[in-house]
Amino acid sequence: MINLTIARRYAKALLTIGKEDGRYKEYGEELNGFAYLLEREAELKNAISNPMYPGDNRKNVLHKILEMTNLSPIVTNFLNLLFDKQRIDGVLEIAQVYSQLVDKLENISRAKVKTAFPLDDETVNRIRQSLEQITGGTVVMDVAEDKSILGGIVAQVGDLILDGSVRTQLQSLRETLIRGEVG
Repeated sequence: MINLTIARRYAKALLTIGKEDGRYKEYGEELNGFAYLLEREAELKNAISNPMYPGDNRKNVLHKILEMTNLSPIVTNFLNLLFDKQRIDGVLEIAQVYSQLVDKLENISRAKVKTAFPLDDETVNRIRQSLEQITGGTVVMDVAEDKSILGGIVAQVGDLILDGSVRTQLQSLRETLIRGEVG
């Protein structure tokens, strides 16, 4: 694992190259694929990132993986650089930051929407359109059920939280009654 500042530095460097040659989306997909391969296969990640193993052996394992995955030369060189700088164990964090930078570049916001009950496609589209008006960009939604909100929806886009849940409305009413403001 590496800290966010270092992950951002590497992600920005790869994104800069990708913007120059117009292949930044492809590089992001390849980076994500490699990162999630290592996350799924803990032994593989250990084989290339654990300093207890000789560096040459770890590098050979990395080269075999890169040959089998058939990544672009840019991403292959990038992953070799991460290995050489002893940052290969931070590839997941770098991939996540890279995705965030691409979203920002393309004016895409990620929204988490919680509902008490399943929503039909029309309702999901109306919510997406409303969030797109608020954010001024494209919104990609992750909709999940959460029975604890009782009804309504809770939407989070970045730092913005729109809470229209019945649970929150009941809590607000309770606090108002406790303070004696009704009447």
